[in-house]
Amino acid sequence: MLGAVRASRHLLKTLSTALRDVPEIIADPLVELTAQGLGNRPAAQQWRNLVAVDLSFYKSFMAEEIRDEGRSEGRSEGRSEGRSEGIAQGILLFLARAGIDVPDEARERITTCGDLDTLNRWLLRAPTARSAEDVFAEE
Repeated sequence: MLGAVRASRHLLKTLSTALRDVPEIIADPLVELTAQGLGNRPAAQQWRNLVAVDLSFYKSFMAEEIRDEGRSEGRSEGRSEGRSEGIAQGILLFLARAGIDVPDEARERITTCGDLDTLNRWLLRAPTARSAEDVFAEE
């Protein structure tokens, strides 16, 4: 069984490499047919990984799907990071507006927190805080 896995890995790698030098009009259908032929076997994920290594020369549907998945994940992560940064800035603005000194440790704790629920709790406490530590109360 292990020999068959190695053989399929080698064959898929060889096919992927060979398709780099083939015109798109031929390579694209072969990429798709290979993916369809592998179905849901473990080698199918291996094929996706091989195609994902250098997507610049693949214009097939599967390659586009892999690129779109990566873009979507990146956008989602970016939105979450942006929300975290915005809430952290809001907390710091509330504290600054109240004339509260924010020690470096507290500032770092706020700006590096990536948990939106925690940041939202801190944001709700910030307007009534009398010190930076009040923001972290009950934790």
